[in-house]
Amino acid sequence: MTDKNGWRIVLIDDEEGIRRVTRITLEDAGYTVFTADNGKNGLALCEEVSPQIVITDVRMPGMDGIAVLETVKKNFPDIEVIVATAFGEMDLAIRALQLDASDFITKPLHSEALAVALERARARFEDRKQLKDYTTFLEKGWNDTTRELMAAFTFQNSLIESSLDGIIGCDPDDVVVTFNQSAQDMLGCNKSEVLHNMHLGQFLLPEEEARLKLLLQDKDRSGRRRQSLFETTLCGLKGQRIPVQMSVAQVNIPDQEPGTVCFVRDLREIRRLEREVEDQARILHQDKMMSLGRLAASVVHEINNPLAGILNYCRLMLRILGRGTVSTDQMEKFTRYLDLVEKETSRCSQIVSNLLTFSRKSETAFGPVAVADLMQRCILLCQHKLELNNIRLEQRIGDRLPDINGDFNQLQQCIINLVFNSADAMPQGGTLTLTASYVESRHAVHLTVSDTGTGISEKDLPHIFEPFYTTKDEGYGVGLGLSTLYGILQDHQGSVQVESEPGKETSFTLSLPVP
Repeated sequence: MTDKNGWRIVLIDDEEGIRRVTRITLEDAGYTVFTADNGKNGLALCEEVSPQIVITDVRMPGMDGIAVLETVKKNFPDIEVIVATAFGEMDLAIRALQLDASDFITKPLHSEALAVALERARARFEDRKQLKDYTTFLEKGWNDTTRELMAAFTFQNSLIESSLDGIIGCDPDDVVVTFNQSAQDMLGCNKSEVLHNMHLGQFLLPEEEARLKLLLQDKDRSGRRRQSLFETTLCGLKGQRIPVQMSVAQVNIPDQEPGTVCFVRDLREIRRLEREVEDQARILHQDKMMSLGRLAASVVHEINNPLAGILNYCRLMLRILGRGTVSTDQMEKFTRYLDLVEKETSRCSQIVSNLLTFSRKSETAFGPVAVADLMQRCILLCQHKLELNNIRLEQRIGDRLPDINGDFNQLQQCIINLVFNSADAMPQGGTLTLTASYVESRHAVHLTVSDTGTGISEKDLPHIFEPFYTTKDEGYGVGLGLSTLYGILQDHQGSVQVESEPGKETSFTLSLPVP
């Protein structure tokens, strides 16, 4: 199915850039594409151009993608709908499949995944169209030659057998007369065991069989059975319970009582995905509680120590004041005590300020950043600390490095944070190396901070970017530095790679794309 001529697609997305790029990709593939910036306009296009396929973003202002899907399936049931979701929105993807979306793809859209989804949608559209055409053919009661009837039977059987959904056809007495390969695979039984031997009700629980009979009795004004779509549970011959979505319709045969055709979609994969979503939610909740626990423990330890010092100094001063007179020597003690109280109070204030900085995401001021200037500024700000710690600094900054697009202050914060961490890892001194280079194959600038310190253990390495995770002694931070660095790099579409050998060295490499 390679010929795209005559295939019309309505593309709905509120982001102009995504609409433009996706349209170009689809038109290059041979499709005729119409775009809309919201769900309402997209539905109007469906009315106007009668597309075979709709591709819609799931999250849009006003009418979202789920509402678009429901409306399209209600008003234009022959149109196939592909839903585009963000990574991690598995619940919305499941909901879309339950509403008969032909497929879902994750954003950002990749041409390969989009092509596969379109092939599936086209196949489903053709299957539906051909099956619908053939049902119309049956109802018109064409009476052609034996050869034509045999060809039609072969064609019908091919359609039924190639369907991804299970198809179960029953005669007026509900005896199974059609049982395709998908139904056999789903229910774990052979066609020979079922055809003309079993009733549809034998695959249903007793209460579900009664429900199905009521649905089959529901008729419209013309006396035709209404088409019903519902979820139920089928029972395999080996006792397995299979959750399914079932569509039941009447099949009219000339000069006979109407039969029934059931289209059955296996929901086991959807249920598995739902369980995965629940498990992920439970794990996320557990991780959140663990992070909160680490935060509470860190903050208690960090703030309790200075508070204890402040309390002790206040008690000493109150004890001296309680004696009634204050000597010159005691006044000097007061001055010293108050100076220590001020320092401990500032320490508490800094801890609270760090927490606020982490919790409140500031606006990122992007602009051209000269890499050499950035590195020299960081060296200037860190040089005094390195000299005090007896650390030798080596610079390996390449020539003519291209500018990167970023926030100068935030990138400076990342590098200084890594330099200070390296200094803390070398209490007896050592060598710290700053490297800046352009990697042409990745079209990115690499900024590396390496030290000859204590290294990071294999146990700690997977957790170093988690909020509130720290290996430092009490009173030396609450574990937000590397977590903040990771968030800044994500905002800059960058990445970080860590290499460490416990007891010898550690190297952090920041990769930042060149525009």
